[in-house]
Amino acid sequence: MKLSVLDQSPILADTNPAEALRQTTELAATVDKLGFHRYWVSEHHSTNSLAGSAPEILAAHLAAHTENIRIGTGGVLLPHYSAYKVAESFRVLETLHPNRIDVGVGRAPGGMPNVNLALNRGKLPKVEDYPKQVEQLMAYLHGHDPAQMNVHATPQGETSPDVWMLGSSGTSARLAAELGTSYSFAHFINGHGGMGAMDRYQNNFTPSLQQSKPAGNVSVFAVCAETTEQAEYLASSLDLALLQIEQGGIRNHFPTPEEAIDYPYSLFQQDRIQENRKRMIIGDPSKVKEEIESLADAYGVEEVIVNTIVYPFEERLRSYRLISEAFNLV
Repeated sequence: MKLSVLDQSPILADTNPAEALRQTTELAATVDKLGFHRYWVSEHHSTNSLAGSAPEILAAHLAAHTENIRIGTGGVLLPHYSAYKVAESFRVLETLHPNRIDVGVGRAPGGMPNVNLALNRGKLPKVEDYPKQVEQLMAYLHGHDPAQMNVHATPQGETSPDVWMLGSSGTSARLAAELGTSYSFAHFINGHGGMGAMDRYQNNFTPSLQQSKPAGNVSVFAVCAETTEQAEYLASSLDLALLQIEQGGIRNHFPTPEEAIDYPYSLFQQDRIQENRKRMIIGDPSKVKEEIESLADAYGVEEVIVNTIVYPFEERLRSYRLISEAFNLV
């Protein structure tokens, strides 16, 4: 079993964006020592509660501040960008940190329609070009010239970063299988249908220049504390944050457990919390270990990516440390 980390660089209460990025750096260095396998950072635009808007830049910083853990993006929103430029950015990263870089890509908009227009010089991205872009990206990363224009992604080298297709639906699973990429299902976004999507990917995988067999993982929210009661207390802030996101966005920071406990939830909101809990694993170390193993078994994968957002930051660190100890990662 491999355990990894997804960090969206949340801006917690009583902090600011600079502190959020400092915490991301500290968390990466910590989980590197704790034995986690990979560390992915996300791409979110015009979002006041998340500091990660340029994952390829943040990945370069984190790779320089860690030693063994794989560093990657979760992920670059490829329809907004040139596959060639993305390939060159990650060829630089791979040259600096060989065999440690992942290129996680997705086709999500990354924000509201106005964000899409801002990213694409006033035009909406052509998501129908996404499959071709992924093919081009893989080719460029491996030293090929997919457009046959005598253009290569530099610097070239003997190793190439791995392309992971991120998704939360069966469509992305089918595409990852067709193109021969690795595949990551975002269970923390969509708690339904992921097992079928992963099964579709694994059973229909086509070998590619990157890999000969399927490689999949699943990402989930997780909160671990010394006791299940403490974990439930900490997770209450994530319950409220997800509600606020569904209702149009949260404030400039993620709420505290105190704010969550004092919040006047309606019956509908209480139902939404229970539904959102299907995307989370919450409990003491033994409970979290058991449920992570069960999730991996249900998905038929040997790697689970953990996304922990709790207040304060010290509790985020403690949650990952307890999970590492439960699995004897080091």
